[in-house]
Amino acid sequence: MPKDNSQSTREAVLYRMVMDDHLCPYGLKSKDLLEREGYEVEDHHLTSRAETDAFLEEHGVETTPQTFMDGERIGGYEALRKHFGQDVPDEDDTSYQPVIAIFSMALLMALGLSWASFGSLFTLRTFEWFIAISMCFLAVQKLQDIESFSTMFLNYDLLAQRWVRYGYVYPFGEAIAGVLMVAGALVWIAAPIALFIGTIGAASVFKAVYIDKRELKCACVGGASNVPLGFVSLTENLMMIFMGLWMPARAFGWF
Repeated sequence: MPKDNSQSTREAVLYRMVMDDHLCPYGLKSKDLLEREGYEVEDHHLTSRAETDAFLEEHGVETTPQTFMDGERIGGYEALRKHFGQDVPDEDDTSYQPVIAIFSMALLMALGLSWASFGSLFTLRTFEWFIAISMCFLAVQKLQDIESFSTMFLNYDLLAQRWVRYGYVYPFGEAIAGVLMVAGALVWIAAPIALFIGTIGAASVFKAVYIDKRELKCACVGGASNVPLGFVSLTENLMMIFMGLWMPARAFGWF
């Protein structure tokens, strides 16, 4: 049984699975969190399935790890985070973290390429690379689970609703256009693809969000995202439209 802890020692008792074929990651996270909060951890390893099942039955819980303080059960890792006042987002909560990560990395890569190529961070190619690399990253997000993406995409894309297979084609088109634009090659292929999918996408998002006033999840960062449909997806499509017009104009010396 867990022992009672005195208020002065700040001790915690942790039970976690540590087996030859399984080391519970949440157990390690719980131990790390407790230590960072200044607790001395009495660390109990559950080294077999039978030992784990007996512990679960004894305490009437369904999962490990389990943390005890002052003789009271706090619970698993998320319960421990809540105990220390940390935010524990719900799986359905809106999150812009994937979008921030994608655009931040795209910008840093664009700056790096510009420095390596021209010895300067801020060049015209920096801007072009930023958009093109962003397109590539966004395409990767979709291609990780194209089935989920295409399903979410069907909720709002006007062309996909008429031709379902377009939901499977779209990520490849975005990837091809992005890669060619990074290379600055075959603009006559990249530009029409970007212009076509960007225009259809922008019209679809604008209709769904700003005309029909629908509240949907955005498929722009994959089918499992919690990014709301709206500004982010519209920005993605407007970037493709811009590049679809800008790249041939620059290639033919119109600017």
